[in-house]
Amino acid sequence: MAAGRAFPYTARTTCYIEIHRDGRVTHGTDRATYERAVAGESRLYAVWPGNWSSDLFMIDDLDEYAKAHGIKHDVQRTGLADHVHRVRWTESDGDQNPRSPYVDVEVVLDCGCTIESLGVFAAQMREQKGWAVATSVGWSRCSGPEGTTYSLRVRRKSLAA
Repeated sequence: MAAGRAFPYTARTTCYIEIHRDGRVTHGTDRATYERAVAGESRLYAVWPGNWSSDLFMIDDLDEYAKAHGIKHDVQRTGLADHVHRVRWTESDGDQNPRSPYVDVEVVLDCGCTIESLGVFAAQMREQKGWAVATSVGWSRCSGPEGTTYSLRVRRKSLAA
C-alpha cells in the first residue's frame, strides 16, 4: 500500500538504511543517498519504531522521499515557491539580550508564500540573503487582516550581511 505524503519521512524517530549492491549497509538522508537509490545502486529502507516493535518499509516512492527531505523542491509541502522572496522584517519588540548571538525577528513575506517548512525557508534565506535562521528552536505565525507574520530567531550578524 502506497503511503505518499502520509508516510512519516521526517519524523525524528524514522531511521533510514541504505543497502548497496555490494552488500554494504549505511544510513543517511542526503542527496547522494537519494541519487544512488534512483540510479539503482542501492535500495533505501526506513525503520519506524513503535512502542513494542519497529516496522521496516522499503522506500519505493523516491520522489516523495526527496520532497520530504528538501532534496526536490515541493511548493505544496513547504508553502514556498522556488524564487527570490520579497521579505520585510523587523526586530521583535520583546526583551532581547544584546549579548545573544541570535535575535528574535518578525518576518512578513510580500511574495504570497507561506512558511510550512522552517528548514526549507532557512536554506532559501541563507542562499538569498545570507541569513542564519535558527531551525532547532520554536517559531510561530500570526495571521490577521494585514497578512501573516512569522516570529523566528536569526543569527544577529547574518542580518547585517
